[in-house]
Amino acid sequence: MTLGASWVARAQVETRPAFRQLDSIEARVQGCVTCHGQSGQGSGYFPRIAGKPSGYLYNQLVAFRDGRRAYSPMNYLVAYLPDEYLREMAEHFSKQRPPFSAVAATTLDTATLTRGQMLATQGDKKTGVPACMACHGAGLTGMEPGIPGLVGLRSTYLSAQLTRWRVGDRHATEPDCMKRVASKLTDADINAVAGWLSLQSPPKDSSPESSNLVRMPFACGSQR
Repeated sequence: MTLGASWVARAQVETRPAFRQLDSIEARVQGCVTCHGQSGQGSGYFPRIAGKPSGYLYNQLVAFRDGRRAYSPMNYLVAYLPDEYLREMAEHFSKQRPPFSAVAATTLDTATLTRGQMLATQGDKKTGVPACMACHGAGLTGMEPGIPGLVGLRSTYLSAQLTRWRVGDRHATEPDCMKRVASKLTDADINAVAGWLSLQSPPKDSSPESSNLVRMPFACGSQR
């Protein structure tokens, strides 16, 4: 082999990505970060997934893959991915802690926001709706192993998801506690609570709470 040929061969070996690099977690989540941001921080349209419990993220990925949750880009992205692959992706984003986006302004009136605050912090005993904080935590940062944080999410996203729960377009492991809650909410309630939640600043520690610290108002399949 000539000196020139030897140099070319060595350069090809040195610049060819190793299999480990190609199969790194960074490579695996490229499809995720395209929409949700490099660290899962979300955007003006796509929700924040950073810091949510890995169990919750895993359950959502499985739901998209198995068709229990419908959103074409996500269904396509995870259609053929095995459980272990999805679990690793969920673990990755659960450990991310990028800064939260600035809280957006609102056009909702005081009465609407007051109703939203009541639903989020106290619930409504007359209609049987528990407080959001009863399950999602006092800081709205979620609860291990499978309840997501609500802080840092846009009102349009929150209201859309609550509506999907209510009409049966979104499902969770039985007993489906969110379906039970959403079925008791009116359009005005959804607008109010989504609006109030979207205005809340994240606490200093945005980690999900331990399930041992909170007594759930009723059984929830996502916590099993």
